[in-house]
Amino acid sequence: MKPLLAINCLKHLFMKIIIYSVTSLAVLMLAAGCVNQQPVGQPIANSNLTAGQVSLTLKKNVTTQAEVVETFGAPNIVTSNGDGEEVWTYQKNATVSSGSSSSGYATIILAGTSSSNSGFEQSSRTITLIIKFKEVKGVKIVSDFSSRSSSF
Repeated sequence: MKPLLAINCLKHLFMKIIIYSVTSLAVLMLAAGCVNQQPVGQPIANSNLTAGQVSLTLKKNVTTQAEVVETFGAPNIVTSNGDGEEVWTYQKNATVSSGSSSSGYATIILAGTSSSNSGFEQSSRTITLIIKFKEVKGVKIVSDFSSRSSSF
């Protein structure tokens, strides 16, 4: 009877190992599906100087110089043209870098598998805005403006 008892104990132990291994494998495979994305770099601070904001804010012969400063801040360059109008130039550059990686690992007692991948992406954007002001009744208002943007 003792050999039969030993065989039953071994069967019971073997079943426990199989159940534990299958459960562990299932948990690890679920965990391997998780992706960890972390940005490599952060974009330059947000700015109101966008093509959309330019078209919403600037109206010829309506928008005042104070409203321009409130929306876009101080200009990069202030000059005067041949007609004596004050000309403000804004230029904003942004470089955005991002990366992601994912990895996973699964194992069954003696066999294992591992995989990983990663990616990196970088883009640059530039917007230039030129605004001309004329003085009407002591208030400087937008007489003309032009903007150009690029992205690569």
